Amino acid sequence: MHPLHSLLLAFPVALFPGALLSDITYLQSSEMQWSNFSAWLITGALVFGGLALVWSIAALVLGKPLHFLALVLALMWVAGLLNAFQHSHDGWSSVGTTGLTLSIVSSVLALAAGWNGYSPSREART
Repeated sequence: MHPLHSLLLAFPVALFPGALLSDITYLQSSEMQWSNFSAWLITGALVFGGLALVWSIAALVLGKPLHFLALVLALMWVAGLLNAFQHSHDGWSSVGTTGLTLSIVSSVLALAAGWNGYSPSREART
C-alpha cells in the first residue's frame, strides 16, 4: 500500500470510532455538544475516507488487486454518509438508536478497512 494511501486510511479508522464514543457519551449525558463533536468527526472521516476510496478505485483501474479494500471503503463511506445525515437532525433524534447503530456500522467497517489495508498478509501487496 502506498504511504499516502495509508495516511488517508488512518483518518476514518480513528475518526469513526471517535464519533461512536462521542455518541455513547451523548446518550449518557444528553449534552448536545457531544452530538456536535460526532457530526464533525463523521465529516472528517467522510472527507478522508472518500479520498482513500478514490485512491483504491484508481489502484483497481491500474490493475492492483485491492478489491476487498475498495468494497469495504465504499460500504463504510455510504454508512458514514447516512450517519452524517442522521446527525444533522436536532436534539435527541440526531443520535438515538438509528444514529448509534450507524456509528457502530461505520466504525466496524472502518476498522475492517484498516485491518485489511494495514495487514501484511492481505492479498494485495503493492
